[in-house]
Amino acid sequence: MSEVLIQMEGIEKRFPGVLALDECHFELRTGEVHALVGENGAGKSTLMKIIGGIYSKDAGHLYIEGQDVEVENPRMAQELGVSIVHQELNLMPHLTVAQNIFIGREPREKIPFMMDDKTANKEATRLFEKLNLELAPETKIANLTIAKQQMVEIAKALSFNAKILIMDEPTAALTDAEIEDLFTIIRQLRENGVGIIHISHRLEELKLIADRVSVMRDGRMIDTLLTEEASIDKIISLMVGRTIYESEPEIPENPSEEIVLEVRNLNRGKVLRNVSFDLKKGEIVGFAGLMGAGRTEVARAIFGADSFTSGEIHIKGKKVQIKTPKDAVAHGIGYLSEDRKRYGLTLGMDIVENTAMASMKKFLNKYIWVDFKKTTVKTKQIVESLKIKTPKITQKVKFLSGGNQQKVVIGKWLTADTDILIFDEPTRGIDVGAKSEIYKLLNDLVERGKSIIMISSELPEILRMSHRVVVMCEGRVTGVLSAKEMTQEKIMKFATMRNDVKH
Repeated sequence: MSEVLIQMEGIEKRFPGVLALDECHFELRTGEVHALVGENGAGKSTLMKIIGGIYSKDAGHLYIEGQDVEVENPRMAQELGVSIVHQELNLMPHLTVAQNIFIGREPREKIPFMMDDKTANKEATRLFEKLNLELAPETKIANLTIAKQQMVEIAKALSFNAKILIMDEPTAALTDAEIEDLFTIIRQLRENGVGIIHISHRLEELKLIADRVSVMRDGRMIDTLLTEEASIDKIISLMVGRTIYESEPEIPENPSEEIVLEVRNLNRGKVLRNVSFDLKKGEIVGFAGLMGAGRTEVARAIFGADSFTSGEIHIKGKKVQIKTPKDAVAHGIGYLSEDRKRYGLTLGMDIVENTAMASMKKFLNKYIWVDFKKTTVKTKQIVESLKIKTPKITQKVKFLSGGNQQKVVIGKWLTADTDILIFDEPTRGIDVGAKSEIYKLLNDLVERGKSIIMISSELPEILRMSHRVVVMCEGRVTGVLSAKEMTQEKIMKFATMRNDVKH
């Protein structure tokens, strides 16, 4: 049997009003990929942050290579051979690949404050050759795709000679081809004896890459299974404590024929090329396409976050000018960005403040002060209707799970009473149970007469939830399919099409 790299026994961690980890046990062996799964808020990241020295444990024992340790900070974790690749990449875009890898421990020239870029590039190249990575060390991070940035993060982690590599949602923003490249590297690391903890919500990946899978729920370790013996249904049942049929189609009832939004010939350089489509009342229109197709750019243009050079936007038959997000909100449009933490929420504020943020005028009294009684009542209604899990409505949103943070963003736009909602990757980084709740919520919204544009990289999600799908490639709309017409094969055909298609 392989040597045990990590042994965790009876780990507990408390935050104000929350028992985040309750008597948790976990084990990682050399040359093993051990998947860790669970709903958002189950405690996965908290458990890993204890190994990584970001949090201290309140009780229990952590053994690394048989040594009972208290990992006091991330630097100590690195010295013990632990490296973490976080879900939100931690790179500096204005620096080169090599500069990012060796930041804080840069090779120096004879003049102490001057970085020796030549040596750094040489060391980075040696590292890339070892990992069979095609990366140029002098390339700026800003010029790399998300997939390549992910590879840089892995190379940076392994440059510390890590024996233990923790990967938090490493495939969330990658295409299928990029995921296979990543898995090739993971398999190579496994063969070299590195122990890898792989956190993922994509359960179908587990059979491809993991040796064992551990399931967490509500801060507890529920079970550890051999992946080859664990069905996805079994894993989901352990995760959520209830049965969820993830693959079941859930297309809402037919919408009305009333067009609430019409976009005509939207252009912006090579990013948007004559983009036209419409959206009906009570309809979900899915936007599909490969990374860089222009889907998010369309959403940001409609919302006034980015300008466009030509084209028209009509709302309920009337041409409107939307130059800023404030204009969009005034016309009843809400936008839930794929990066909810950066653009959708103010993490240091509480749920009440975030919920009222987009519609503050509604809560001003005659003295032009905020009526906190009104904001409290409204927030309680939102928390109850969206089933947001929180100990109190004054909880800072940074302490909520990803799924609950997403619900707060939705609550913000419901409070603003927007009729057109743009969801950009609404379930990215969200577990299977929270996904199911988001899907039900989308259905509830369209039943109430709201209209939704849903951008998603997950084709099963597009097929499950859309009345129609608009497919884009290289800034163009290449196909529009009805629910009866759409299949994964047809969508991928249009997503790789280089010329406009007449429909």
